[in-house]
Amino acid sequence: MNLDNGRAIVGPADPQVQPRYAGWTTFARLPRLEDVSHADVVVVGVPFDSAVTYRPGARFGPNAIRQGSRLIRGYNPELDVKPFEVCQFADAGDLACNPFDIAEAVDQVAEQLSQLLANGTRAVILGGDHSVALPSLRAAHSVHGPMALVHFDAHLDTWDRYYGADITHGSPFRRAYEEGLLLDRNMHVGVRGSIYDKQDLVDDANFGFSVVTCRDIGTLGAEGIVDKIRARVGDAPVYVSVDIDVLDPAHAPGTGTPEAGGMTSRELLEVVRGLDSVNLVGVDVVEVSPAYDHAEITAIAAANVTWEFLSVFGRKAQR
Repeated sequence: MNLDNGRAIVGPADPQVQPRYAGWTTFARLPRLEDVSHADVVVVGVPFDSAVTYRPGARFGPNAIRQGSRLIRGYNPELDVKPFEVCQFADAGDLACNPFDIAEAVDQVAEQLSQLLANGTRAVILGGDHSVALPSLRAAHSVHGPMALVHFDAHLDTWDRYYGADITHGSPFRRAYEEGLLLDRNMHVGVRGSIYDKQDLVDDANFGFSVVTCRDIGTLGAEGIVDKIRARVGDAPVYVSVDIDVLDPAHAPGTGTPEAGGMTSRELLEVVRGLDSVNLVGVDVVEVSPAYDHAEITAIAAANVTWEFLSVFGRKAQR
């Protein structure tokens, strides 16, 4: 029996007893939060996409990612860890939020996440559109104070308003900066494509961001990107936000605002594994829109990115 601080750990369903296509569709077939006495890390869905500006559908992302995680097994050979045996993971289900009122939904999500994090639990958020990063950052800030943000995305997401709305999936990190949730040690990875104006880059830098573009990736490689991230964030508490459109549409067609020329899934996974050396306190994986997916390509990619983050948490607990 595996123990976490003297308490028995409940792991995923045994695939030798129950086939992977059967049973609860929790992430990686983990126990539900209500089925364990405590949780060190929870996976929680935020099925909200009322703040998108192009393709909708990310409200169905959390369950698509869970479905894409059914083949995940218990040992990560790249990080040499069995995360489900060293700390208690659980699936907390989906948060309830108002699909007709963005501001109210953001407040609802922040309140519910704050309750989940109150006892030292870490959370990995499955979105939902990228606006859900704002309440997640608010909740994490209530525990950890200002954080460094590592943001994987094709887009900056530090724009201001769309059609008068100040909270959208293109503005969460401007709002987070204005609210004092972020330090000035932030980094975008994977940015590419057209933007509205050169001033957008100036504004972004003023919010404390440096940028690794997709053009840089070929030169730096995964190790070079990780080195830049480590140098940027130092020993600060780090929140990582992954918009699945950081991947090229060949690797993630099921997303709301696809941009050509993105990262491969292998490149993204390699960089995420390198984050085991930073002070990781929170994660979101967002913008999976399954209506535009094919053969679960995007959902499987997002599920494996999430698995790598769980492995990072497990490796930290193992040390």
